[in-house]
Amino acid sequence: MENAAYVGLSRQMTLRRELDIVANNIANADTTGFKVEQLLVGTEVGERARNAFIRPSASFVLDKGVGRDFGQGALEQTGRSLDFAIEGEGAFFKLQDGAGEAYTRDGAFTLNAEGQLTTEGGFAVLGDGGPIILDRALGEPAVGPDGTISQNGELTGRLAVVRFDTLSVLEKGGDGLYRNASNAAPVEATDARVRQGMLEGSNVNPILEITNLIEIQRAYESISRMIENTNDLSRRSVERLGRVS
Repeated sequence: MENAAYVGLSRQMTLRRELDIVANNIANADTTGFKVEQLLVGTEVGERARNAFIRPSASFVLDKGVGRDFGQGALEQTGRSLDFAIEGEGAFFKLQDGAGEAYTRDGAFTLNAEGQLTTEGGFAVLGDGGPIILDRALGEPAVGPDGTISQNGELTGRLAVVRFDTLSVLEKGGDGLYRNASNAAPVEATDARVRQGMLEGSNVNPILEITNLIEIQRAYESISRMIENTNDLSRRSVERLGRVS
């Protein structure tokens, strides 16, 4: 196989990965707090064969991982007292479960049987002093923009809203959660604001993602034709050389 075909094949492999990512973006266009993702590609230079010193090195397309846009999503009014949205990019609610701390932009919280504020998946929502406990007898909580929680006029706690200096330390953990994959410590997001009775929608632009889907499909088909033409050219060259000899 010629270098052109190998290069084309390497690009097709990244296109297939990119197709999965774009399809996942579209599928999560209505998922609370979801952040749009894209494939990061780079160049990998292949070494020349020892007996082919006259041929230049080939540059292949390399999958370098997934990039994530943590830009602000639209805030949607729900009116539910235990729904919260963060206004401010790169900030997260702090959670905890048996595996340790986790972080999310999905503020659709609930109360368990013990009155502990949790996510729908059972993760404990953390405040400045640990898990947040609410007294059902005191009525619905009121939450201020700084995350302070009060019931019946009494201060109950404060939602922990944090951020990381480098967002690349966060790894996707499923169900809208992120895990800290490094030793970096989160800091308080003092400029972020908590909005009660609201949820943050995804920052996916469905029209843009569908356009990307079409472009990926066309690029894949174009490379397939190029590989077929390259292979056909090689086949005809071999046939001609065979007739000459």
